Amino acid sequence: MGALDGLVVADFTRVLAGPYATMLLGDMGATVIKVERPEFGDDTRHWGPPYDPAGRATYFESVNRNKTSVAIDMNSNEGLAEARELVKRADIVIHNFPPSNSEKFGLDYSSIKNLKADVIYCSITGFGSGVGAQMPGYDLLVQAMGGLMSVTGPGPGEPTKVGVALVDVITGMHATIGILAALNHRNSTGEGQEIEVNLLSSLLSAMVNQSSGYVSGDVVPGILGNAHPSIVPYEVYQTSDRPVVIAVGNDGQFGKLCSVLGIPEVATDSRFLTNPDRVANRIAINELLNMEFSKQGADHWWHMLTEIGVPCGPINALDDAFKLADSLGLNPIVTINQEGEQRKQVANPITFSKTPVRYTVAPPSLDEA
Repeated sequence: MGALDGLVVADFTRVLAGPYATMLLGDMGATVIKVERPEFGDDTRHWGPPYDPAGRATYFESVNRNKTSVAIDMNSNEGLAEARELVKRADIVIHNFPPSNSEKFGLDYSSIKNLKADVIYCSITGFGSGVGAQMPGYDLLVQAMGGLMSVTGPGPGEPTKVGVALVDVITGMHATIGILAALNHRNSTGEGQEIEVNLLSSLLSAMVNQSSGYVSGDVVPGILGNAHPSIVPYEVYQTSDRPVVIAVGNDGQFGKLCSVLGIPEVATDSRFLTNPDRVANRIAINELLNMEFSKQGADHWWHMLTEIGVPCGPINALDDAFKLADSLGLNPIVTINQEGEQRKQVANPITFSKTPVRYTVAPPSLDEA
């Protein structure tokens, strides 16, 4: 039994934020029915390379397991009737249509509630359902307009996007959290409700200390490359062969770091005694640290510092990251055996003691039950 066994999700989402949310629900046991356009399907079916060995776009594969697919022409009366029948069966309806399209298709909350009074209804937009309702919601656009690129990059004047569609992923997680909370409310009261999630608000919330620095401290942050605005040393340092990351979070760890590096006197230097001191003297402390790190290779420092509890690690490529997770017993890759084919997937990161996640259905072909 999955935690969400017996629940039916009518999934009208496409691309990433919504499909990621519905895949999480499917992993936890919900029956997810993905509605796609006839012939073309979800946009991400065509976003490649890369492709898997059978020629399927790995982008689509990343967020669409544990679902069936039904092709519905939402621009036809027959298609709209089919969509309404699906909604009547569903406990959860989720979409990322612009508000004008949801009303056009009769999939706005007022219409859906008339079909299924206790439905959990979740809409995902780029910039909300008000003034920004018609603004296109693409991750890169929101990274730019939402401030993430303004604090990301090698240095001032070089804003850079994050290397994955992080805003979409964060928004999908927020949608999932909202749906689960609404289900708990329905279990207590019998009432459904409407949930709205948008990319911009999700990003502003997820920028945590940077957003709080502005809201509470009136500080507009800039780009610090790999450095941290409030913690030192907490960045990348060059060793004799390749860079490592040091993430010292307190004065005790800093003392241990200096001891291993052979410069214990630095930990008691008045310029570096506390974290605020080190932030004020960032350049001076980094010059000292880089000089010492350059004397040995990354693996040497990684093992030496990790052994005494100082956060340190090499900068891995993705293949090495998966090897690391595997070596730690985290089982980061799962295989779904379907019709004689071994379909590899990235594992769901949540473990349950009573209702484990499932990997029963590989990402479907278009209109595949």
